[in-house]
Amino acid sequence: MITGELKNKIDGLWDTFAAGGLVNPLDVIEQITYLMFIRDLDASDNLHQRECAMLGLPYESIFAGEVEIGGRKIDGSQLKWSVFHDLDAGKMYSIVQEWVFPFIKNLHSDKDSAYSKYMDDAIFKLPTPLLLSKVVDALDEIYRLIEKSDDMDMRGDVYEYLLSKISQSGRNGQFRTPRHIIKMMVELMAPGPDDVICDPACGTGGFLVASGEYLKEKYKEEIFFNKEKKAHYMNNMFHGYDTDRTMLRIGAMNMMTHGVDNPFIEYRDSLSDQNGDRDKYSLILANPPFKGSLDADIVSADLLKVCKTKKTELLFLALFLRMLKIGGRCACIVPDGVLFGSSSAHKAIRKEIVEGNRLEAVISMPSGVFKPYAGVSTGILIFTKTGHGGTDSVWFYDMTADGFSLDDKRTPVSENDIPDIIARFHNRDAEAERKRTEKSFMVTKAEIVENGYDLSINKYKQVEYVPVEYPPTEEIMAELHELEMEITKGLAELEEMLGL
Repeated sequence: MITGELKNKIDGLWDTFAAGGLVNPLDVIEQITYLMFIRDLDASDNLHQRECAMLGLPYESIFAGEVEIGGRKIDGSQLKWSVFHDLDAGKMYSIVQEWVFPFIKNLHSDKDSAYSKYMDDAIFKLPTPLLLSKVVDALDEIYRLIEKSDDMDMRGDVYEYLLSKISQSGRNGQFRTPRHIIKMMVELMAPGPDDVICDPACGTGGFLVASGEYLKEKYKEEIFFNKEKKAHYMNNMFHGYDTDRTMLRIGAMNMMTHGVDNPFIEYRDSLSDQNGDRDKYSLILANPPFKGSLDADIVSADLLKVCKTKKTELLFLALFLRMLKIGGRCACIVPDGVLFGSSSAHKAIRKEIVEGNRLEAVISMPSGVFKPYAGVSTGILIFTKTGHGGTDSVWFYDMTADGFSLDDKRTPVSENDIPDIIARFHNRDAEAERKRTEKSFMVTKAEIVENGYDLSINKYKQVEYVPVEYPPTEEIMAELHELEMEITKGLAELEEMLGL
């Protein structure tokens, strides 16, 4: 959540673009994104250089030596943000327009790479040296505030705040998933070095980036000291689809900045026939669009066989089952209505997950998690594709706190269920004896079937009522009379002081 000084700085940056003649919100966001990427490229190159030095691995900086741009050879160090941002406006503009921007557009010569695909039509639109100089200074100040913040996802919040300035933003429930929720879901699923990971509604690539960072932290030596596993990590592990080219461009840059050379990020309507993925992925992490309604004619026919509906949140669940290979796992965010909806389509998809596969967990989240962008109540479904059942009992957790206040301000608070959720999920065998009055407990498949496959936690949770004893009516009345007499006495004294 962007507040205070940082919000003012971003608003000021937006005003700077408007004063400089750029008023189209999409143009502004794209230009800011390019410049953030140029800055991040310098920072990440320095970071990777230090990491490789610590690991004893060879590393060649992308800015090392001479770089050829438009038939000219240029000293690569001149393309670094940390070098050109101190130059005068005219010189900086010339370097960025003629050298830096063509350099980032052609970072990957492989035209099939996600990066090349979405940078191919990128255009540098800042019209004057003065505007570029002001924007560079403003971004330096914004980054200073980001680095000063304790919030690890402040950069993601900056993106979200920028996107909120587009009037169409979030019209179909396209809200960025908070970083700490993404991180929790990744830790729950604990991806491994051999996984093939997909987000069919990837946006800026948050789930893919977090999965990559988790693997880098947990399996650094296993991945980066093994030629085959490193190649898999760089080229074949991460897959993301979206129908917004701006988001795909940001996603490709985001992945590259985080050290993944060639993720498979593609423009694709995941629910249509153009998505032929079947039995392909070992892990799906997603927060698909809520409240969307599609024309049945464009929806893949085999998804409609599972649940005949126009609701995107239900169709995506059918899609996940189709895209996963046998043994593949999924953690996805769904609106509460998916868990208890009474339509035939709602019941059909829940029955398919429970009866045809293995439902493992349902985590109920408080409605404030997506504030200030949306107040919708949501849950997380975790299941494994088996194709032949396997649900025995399902673990339920009633999350009431996520480490932030549940109002629009979303300020940090001490109450946080996330560490408990992760610990208990990975030790579910110990949950069998938990009472229904506690935050987490197990529910048998038979009970779920008996309740029409209702997955709402309120269906199974027991509320413990603690009796409260009040004093007798006579005592309460006596106290009220005493208070009344004190008030009357006080009023009399006040009137006497005022001479009334």
